[in-house]
Amino acid sequence: MALIVQKYGGTSVGTVERIQAVAEKIKRFVDDGNQIVVVVSAMSGETNRLIGMAKQIHDEPTPREMDVLVSTGEQVTIALLSMALHKLGLGARSYTGSQVSITTDSSFMKARIEHIDDKSMRADLSQGRVVVVAGFQGVDPHGNITTLGRGGSDTTAVALAAALNADECQIYTDVDGVYTTDPRVVDSARRLDRITFEEMLEMASQGSKVLQIRSVEFAGKYNVPLRVLHSFQEGPGTLITVDEEVDMEKPVISGIAFTRDEAKLTLRGVPDTPGIAYKILGPIGDANIEIDMIVQNIGADGATDFTFTVHRNDMVRAKKILEQVAAELDAREVLADDKIAKVALVGVGMRSHAGVASRMFQTLAAEGVNIEMISTSEIKVSVVIAEKYLELAVRALHSAFELDKPSV
Repeated sequence: MALIVQKYGGTSVGTVERIQAVAEKIKRFVDDGNQIVVVVSAMSGETNRLIGMAKQIHDEPTPREMDVLVSTGEQVTIALLSMALHKLGLGARSYTGSQVSITTDSSFMKARIEHIDDKSMRADLSQGRVVVVAGFQGVDPHGNITTLGRGGSDTTAVALAAALNADECQIYTDVDGVYTTDPRVVDSARRLDRITFEEMLEMASQGSKVLQIRSVEFAGKYNVPLRVLHSFQEGPGTLITVDEEVDMEKPVISGIAFTRDEAKLTLRGVPDTPGIAYKILGPIGDANIEIDMIVQNIGADGATDFTFTVHRNDMVRAKKILEQVAAELDAREVLADDKIAKVALVGVGMRSHAGVASRMFQTLAAEGVNIEMISTSEIKVSVVIAEKYLELAVRALHSAFELDKPSV
């Protein structure tokens, strides 16, 4: 008998028919002798609908009331799924985040889990019941409903798996696993049988949308085996574990992640003096704008050019701040470019194989793709290029590193 935590996203429970299909899938696991805890999201589109209604009432609703509102989407799903399980003859009990209880801090709309009481869940499991838990939500020490932020149901599932010491946490979604890159861009993209937490975290942070970053961090911290599976197609999916054995046959690169959501800002002709980086980036950080890649170049005249990337949605706001900084520092000019993209090679095999970056640069050069910025880590090489070359670059790199070939 295995204890398995399963998470079903909004598209998986988007209609009554799909909820019934999920119930039948759960029944097959129970019939095989497994104990099952299920975490569900709101039905697809429901959270956006609730947010839309809130915006009609108030342009800036308070975060506390927003959490009260949006948490209702998952409450609908847990009740409907429990009813579907009952109809199939299974014992099932639904729980909101506060009923479990999942205790969080009081950061509304972006709360972090602090403690999970597993007594009720274990009691139900021992009675042969399926436990159905609302994802994305919890309760703070004062009894307020809180939510974990977008994608928080993944985090709920991993946290429950850690608290229950589950054998596996299965994330069911609309893809059948983690691919070497986006199959919509590269036809020969291949599903990976397994990937490490470290690689998955880099893939997620570099643009892969399969798993929410916080859930991967949580799984890695508590060593919870994660498996990504398709909700309505049978298959082994992709297993994400701590195992990072790299042998001679394993590909150096596991995958290619990319994002079109980047924008680049450059402040030219800045005095090269101690503390200049803080003077430039401090106001950006104070505005709660996240910075990704940073490059500083010092010229022969003693001045420096300072370039960094932000999310494309933050570019206009960041540019206004940078223009104020430029005036204070007597910089030459501020440049902004939202027609860029970021491409990253990810793989733990880089630790034991040299030449990955040079091979990447050579491949891009052969395709006439200019590199504007470079960032590296132990298991990642990222470059910023013009957005118009993104798909060309991804296809060329996928071929150059032979990611279309199955690992031995």
